[in-house]
Amino acid sequence: MAALTIFLGAPLSPGHIIIVLAIILLLFGGKKIPELMKGLGSGVKEFKNASKDDQPADKKDETKE
Repeated sequence: MAALTIFLGAPLSPGHIIIVLAIILLLFGGKKIPELMKGLGSGVKEFKNASKDDQPADKKDETKE
């Protein structure tokens, strides 16, 4: 949150978040947002699986025991 404060110059209030969400809704429409969230979720899931595969061999052996 501190990074957002530095970047934006002020903390985000609930009003700011509502405005941003309204703009996103206007840009993409109500039907497209669930598809975007599904794609985002699958991307995060794939990233987690890839990061698990990148563990060093000695840590993989420890997790199996």
